[in-house]
Amino acid sequence: MKLQIHSIHFEADKQLTDFIQQRVDKLETFYDRVVDGEVFLKHNNSDGTNTKTVEIKLYVPGSTLFSEEDAPSFEAAADAAVEAMRRQLKKFKDKQAAF
Repeated sequence: MKLQIHSIHFEADKQLTDFIQQRVDKLETFYDRVVDGEVFLKHNNSDGTNTKTVEIKLYVPGSTLFSEEDAPSFEAAADAAVEAMRRQLKKFKDKQAAF
């Protein structure tokens, strides 16, 4: 899967991008027709707590799936966002099989 990783207002290191790429690539085991995807990494300091936000957008034929999670670290937020995306992919695949 072609995945674009965007870090907003900072430069993500290679270890973080490799970690996210590895996690998102595992989603293809649940639905293999994913065209491509985008991941946005943001620092979120609006409410006084220094949290990290990970947004995942996957393009599948006929739809776009989106998940967004906040956590104290990018790794934890990425794991939560990937888990939410996994549930969406399974639900989307079940709907496609119903037709």
